[in-house]
Amino acid sequence: MFGFAKKSSQLLPSESTLSGRKEKMRIPAKHFTNGRPIAAPFPEGLEMVQFGMGCFWGAERIFWKTPGVWTTAVGYSGGDTPNPTYEETCSGRTNHTEAVLVVFDPKVISYEALFKIFWESHDPTQGMRQGNDTGSQYRSVLYTYGDEQMKAALATRDAFQKALDAKGHGKITTEIEPAPEFFYAEDYHQQYLGKNPNGYCGLGGTGVTCPIGVSSSGVLAKA
Repeated sequence: MFGFAKKSSQLLPSESTLSGRKEKMRIPAKHFTNGRPIAAPFPEGLEMVQFGMGCFWGAERIFWKTPGVWTTAVGYSGGDTPNPTYEETCSGRTNHTEAVLVVFDPKVISYEALFKIFWESHDPTQGMRQGNDTGSQYRSVLYTYGDEQMKAALATRDAFQKALDAKGHGKITTEIEPAPEFFYAEDYHQQYLGKNPNGYCGLGGTGVTCPIGVSSSGVLAKA
């Protein structure tokens, strides 16, 4: 997003990452656009998932506008440095990627429908970059909570890979893992495009449709 960031095309050994700090980031009590809390505790019955798909400003806006999503927040995930700053993450020395925490109601939006938005809204084949944004902090990740989310994530990935193959695209590089700790980003990053509607958003998908409709057995059904 910002030109001062050093670009890193690979992850560092964990012992080479920055030490970080014990103090957690100070964050706003409420979401800028919907007024709901952006940190736990959340209402009973809601679930969480973490998405990394390039610049977290644009990614967060996609999901806070999605019916069934209760709240969102941006932060840093998948790395080794506790409570990193934006500048530290952009240095490539924390191993974190820019991520969006999505809190949603599974009775309103299914895992598969949510993951479809994720796959179609960025290019998950680009490795340590997303469009013109390069570096390990822009890599694609899907971090799940629980076995059912993981099953749906893997099934939709495999289905989307077949659709990508048919259109001549490369292999998906997205990390799909159980969710690590989510470290909230600075206040000014939260709902950035709500506060700055004309701000930067470099996200762009492949134009390929992800089929959805995964059965309880994990087999992809017809959309």
